[in-house]
Amino acid sequence: MNMPLPHDHIKPFDQSEKGKKEQVEEMFDRIAGRYDLMNRFLSAGIDTGWRKKAIKSLQADQPRVILDVATGTADMAILTCKMLKPEKVIGIDISAQMLDIGRQKIEKEGLTNQIALLKGDGEAINFPDATFDGIMVAFGVRNFENLEKGLKELLRVLKPGGKLVVLEFSKPKNSGFRKIYNLYMGIVAPQMARWLQQNKEAYEYLKESSEAFPDREHFINLLNNTGFTSTGYKPLSFGICCIYNGRKSVS
Repeated sequence: MNMPLPHDHIKPFDQSEKGKKEQVEEMFDRIAGRYDLMNRFLSAGIDTGWRKKAIKSLQADQPRVILDVATGTADMAILTCKMLKPEKVIGIDISAQMLDIGRQKIEKEGLTNQIALLKGDGEAINFPDATFDGIMVAFGVRNFENLEKGLKELLRVLKPGGKLVVLEFSKPKNSGFRKIYNLYMGIVAPQMARWLQQNKEAYEYLKESSEAFPDREHFINLLNNTGFTSTGYKPLSFGICCIYNGRKSVS
């Protein structure tokens, strides 16, 4: 049974009666046009380095077919093709508007034969068991309506011996840096979003969902309980985010 976690109840719009999944889809459809700009601006470009490090952790496996869950505007998929040269990357996302922008970027990069973007739900992946050599999720698992259910679904479509890589925000351990981080996420980022005519609620949701997300050892425990093996994590940039790894057992 997939028991809801406190994180699962964090939603973008407090006044809406829609479920979390519908709200997240609506939120990303709203901000899709400026999503990439805001990511680069708010992180000073650091997020690209995080993504590259996460992708590099798949390099030794040489995966041929990779699933990119919550692909958004396809940044991870495009970087993965350039860095790992797989046969195919399948990107899925619940936001049609984000996918439309991703397809434009893929065409511009000349990668339409290597990357396919599909509207899809990470908690109900429309592929058979053991389809993918590797799976990656960048800043997407915190948006799952039921995190445990989503992790089990990732395990299902991963081939035995295949590797899961998750990139997600975490809470810095250093108290001084944590205060600066909380100030930035709680006040500066939403205000900057407002100045740039972006959706302020989206960045307030980012802060709340990041705070409630079961990070580090808590997320590793979830991976272990779900059935992943060889799990571990690596903090990046003073612990602002972490790369998590896990494998599907071969037996």
